[in-house]
Amino acid sequence: MRNRTRGFTLIEVLVALSVMAILAVMSWRGLDGMSRAQAQTQARADDVLTLQAGLAQWGADLDALVQMPSYGAANTLDWNGQVFRMVRTAADATLGTDAGLRVVAWTLRSNNDGAGQWLRWQSPPLSNRSQLEESWLRAGLWAQNPNEESRRAEVAVLPVAEWQLFYFRADAWTNPQSSSVVTEQPPPPSGFVIGGAAPVVSTPPPPAVAIPDGVRLVLRLPSGSFGGTITRDWARPTLGGGKS
Repeated sequence: MRNRTRGFTLIEVLVALSVMAILAVMSWRGLDGMSRAQAQTQARADDVLTLQAGLAQWGADLDALVQMPSYGAANTLDWNGQVFRMVRTAADATLGTDAGLRVVAWTLRSNNDGAGQWLRWQSPPLSNRSQLEESWLRAGLWAQNPNEESRRAEVAVLPVAEWQLFYFRADAWTNPQSSSVVTEQPPPPSGFVIGGAAPVVSTPPPPAVAIPDGVRLVLRLPSGSFGGTITRDWARPTLGGGKS
């Protein structure tokens, strides 16, 4: 009897290769699932940071509102159903000084694919009435028909399907486009030049629109992002009288 070395048969080799292939596919699917989950988590984290940054900027703009006399076209706060414009201080954080005023505008613009984009626009620092009125008008034109120059001053904040605004006045949330004015003209901010010699007029200047006690922002996010509705309420920092 001669000893013969017995090897694997062809069927055994094929079975072993099949098992190894199945294990490799399962391992690849597991790694691919982990990679996709990590990418989705990172994308969601980026979306959260973008949303937080946009809402923080919104609150910072409102916190820096100034009460301006209603001279010419410019006011302090205005919502016409398409663009939300405001006049805020333009503080220089590096120098710790007031660098004048800025006109800031927020709007919702539809892209070519029908998706909406929440945008913010701001003017350079302003130091006189003419610059203020010009920037106020430019902010309105930017929301309607932006040109190349105005687009360079805008920032895409967040994909938004729809947005709404409400003012808190007389202890109730009301339509921002309803009338609400103050009876006295506030003085201009320090360092801001209203103009040269005062014009001779027979009637006093028009009253300035009162800053509401609060502003409610309602954003409806598209389903591709978070989905759902976000509501953010802002209260005027100088609000007193025991209100909250």
